[in-house]
Amino acid sequence: MPSRKQAPLPKRFQDWFATKGWEPHAHQMEMLQAARENHSSLLIAPTGGGKTLAGFLPSLVELADNQKPFLHSIYISPLKALAADIQRNLAAPIADMQLPITIEMRTGDTPASRKQRQFKKPPHILLTTPESLELILSHAEATGLMQNLQRVIIDEVHSLAPGKRGHLTALCVARLRSMRPELQVFGLSATVAEPENLASWLHEDTRIIHAKTQAVPNIRLLKGDKVPWSGYMSAYAVEDIYISIQKARNSIVFVNTRAQAEFLFQKLWEANSDSLPIALHHGSLDKQHRLNVEAKMAEGKLRAVVATASLDMGLDWGAVDLVIQVGAPKGISRLLQRIGRSNHRLDEPSDAVLVPCNRFEMIECMAVMDAIADGEIDGEPLRQGSLDVLAQFIMNCACAGQFSSEELYRQLIKAHPYRYLTQDIFDRVVRFVADGGYSLKAYDRFHRIEQNEEGLWHATPMAIRRHRMNTGTIVEYETLRVSMRRTGSRRKTDLGRIEEYFVQGLSPGDTFIFAGRMLSYKGVHEMTVEVEPAKGSKPKIPSFKGGRLPLSISLADRVRHLMHDEGEWEHLPPLIRSWLSLQRKRSALPGEDRLLTESFPDEKLEYLVIYSFAGRNANQTLGLLLTQQMEMQGLLPLGFVATDYAVGFWGLKPVDDSETLIKAALTQENSEEWVESSQMARRVFREIAVISGLVERGNPGKRKTGKQVTMSTDLIYDVLRKYEPDHILLTATRQEVNEKLSDIERLQTLVAGITIEHHNLDRISPLAVPLLLEIGIERIKGKGESALLDSATLDRKGDGLLKKAAA
Repeated sequence: MPSRKQAPLPKRFQDWFATKGWEPHAHQMEMLQAARENHSSLLIAPTGGGKTLAGFLPSLVELADNQKPFLHSIYISPLKALAADIQRNLAAPIADMQLPITIEMRTGDTPASRKQRQFKKPPHILLTTPESLELILSHAEATGLMQNLQRVIIDEVHSLAPGKRGHLTALCVARLRSMRPELQVFGLSATVAEPENLASWLHEDTRIIHAKTQAVPNIRLLKGDKVPWSGYMSAYAVEDIYISIQKARNSIVFVNTRAQAEFLFQKLWEANSDSLPIALHHGSLDKQHRLNVEAKMAEGKLRAVVATASLDMGLDWGAVDLVIQVGAPKGISRLLQRIGRSNHRLDEPSDAVLVPCNRFEMIECMAVMDAIADGEIDGEPLRQGSLDVLAQFIMNCACAGQFSSEELYRQLIKAHPYRYLTQDIFDRVVRFVADGGYSLKAYDRFHRIEQNEEGLWHATPMAIRRHRMNTGTIVEYETLRVSMRRTGSRRKTDLGRIEEYFVQGLSPGDTFIFAGRMLSYKGVHEMTVEVEPAKGSKPKIPSFKGGRLPLSISLADRVRHLMHDEGEWEHLPPLIRSWLSLQRKRSALPGEDRLLTESFPDEKLEYLVIYSFAGRNANQTLGLLLTQQMEMQGLLPLGFVATDYAVGFWGLKPVDDSETLIKAALTQENSEEWVESSQMARRVFREIAVISGLVERGNPGKRKTGKQVTMSTDLIYDVLRKYEPDHILLTATRQEVNEKLSDIERLQTLVAGITIEHHNLDRISPLAVPLLLEIGIERIKGKGESALLDSATLDRKGDGLLKKAAA
């Protein structure tokens, strides 16, 4: 592509860069040029490459000589914390250059008075989230507010685009384009697997701008001479993690789940002989606690933070010089995003340590290091727009004023996820928003919009209020606030929120770890969990539903390749090499052109293991389908356990023909029948019912518990399946379940195209040892359970199992 002649920066900006000792990056100037040529842009720039300034530079330049209050740019962030960080970072150049530019945030935490004022006297740049932008568009005043809007900047667009929040964002932008046809859309991202697809998601005329490649990151593995067989809590590595924190100036210790964060933080404090300032950060903690941690880290007052994905994106802490990833990262791009928090500059390599929690994770860590060295990037695929999000947004448009179904359809199909939406499906969604559908329209509470004599739709006043209380696409498990009162004190401290299901399993006096503290449970009063400080022994650790991160397909393929190719083993720790060598001697290793399965007896039970490498979600579903098939064939299954790498079953009869069993379980007819009646379908419908507005979590003066929402949605699900099987929400449920089962479809393709290699062994195989030690076993109720007389325990030590396998 021929280079475009770029206009220079205004002198005020040139002088500012000079006083900082900087030169504008080429990609920053390209973004400015794209804006001048009225192009939308996708900027792909590594962490520390001035991505934020590049996204805002055109707006700052255009507003430099402005004296009028009007909304010029909207910045959309996936995280409120990231928006707050952006506001802090932009304040410096605006103050330094004395620019007459106002910047404000608008999130769920913004006071109502400020929200009202922003309609009348808006800032020049508004920082917000997808949910808050949708609520702005639910007001009639939005049209006037947007009349001079020039640009929308979407940060971490690779994270937003694939999911429902991305669908909502795309609909909001399409609605804005109907008001401002010349609107520019900027997307900012550090890691993009398929730039062309993401550019099309932003707008049909999007320019892709690549920044200079960052220095190759320095990634090393924690010594692997004592990595355990199984588990996810990293207890074996606490001392080494602490030593790494001691040696670094500032560290972020990333984990994959909130439970891991609570556990590791507690263990690091026990090991903290030097009283280093170490903090905890995850999404369930009290907001003020999280803000305090972020501020102290920015000021350099902390040596380390133990964090989940709550700190994955965007926060600019230049002093961080080490990232420690505890647990396999489950994705190449995810690890790149996290280690980019270290040495936050283009010309310096990021420094990272990987800490696998078990032997399979050790291989995965080696595989992801190879992938990064090869320059490979993975990512989630873009999906068709969700109908429940569409229903919510149609209701949102009705709150803002009257609309024509035909006109709104023409507006919203310009959103990339909905570009193939038919008028018929759209009209069915509108009818659902109007009265709930044929089976539900007799109930007044499902009537939300009405049609006038001119055929225009408008919302009822009560429905508007209920919609604004319940809008959003994040359907979290019901949580309760945790409040601590110290002995002898009346003062209470809010620690955060914890899942309702976990609290239901507690009895007064039970101890558990939360917010990095040992707490004793007292009881629940008015939706608040009351606790007090405790010492206790063997505390419980909340598992926080939402769970573990999914293993990406490309990384799973690399793990299988590494295990199969002995020539790649030279960099593996001796412990892992000997384990794989013994597996090859006793059975076989998973291959790239075959699916390995094994069956063997152990302690009066018969086992079947399938090494699919399809990810935990797919293996969980495969486990449910196969146990159903095993029950039908009289094999008396008792349970199964699923990991990212394999699924293992145990029962009372041996499986001699795994190929027939697997193919029967994966037939289209069997999977569809199972899906319709499964708990997965019910869970999916529950979320769809909430997002679409069919069932409301909150009403004026009260809020439903998770149990109440479940009861309501399960009842409606059964009614619709019986009386209206073509209801639009059931269509949406099938669509979403099929997406969740996409890895099963991949397995169906795999099984159809390669050999299933079955090994009938006389004892457990080395590769199966970690699987049998896994926790979280699914119990299967059926004939096998009733026939069991003397069940064996599964808590035997891995080394003993390996000796048995090697005998």
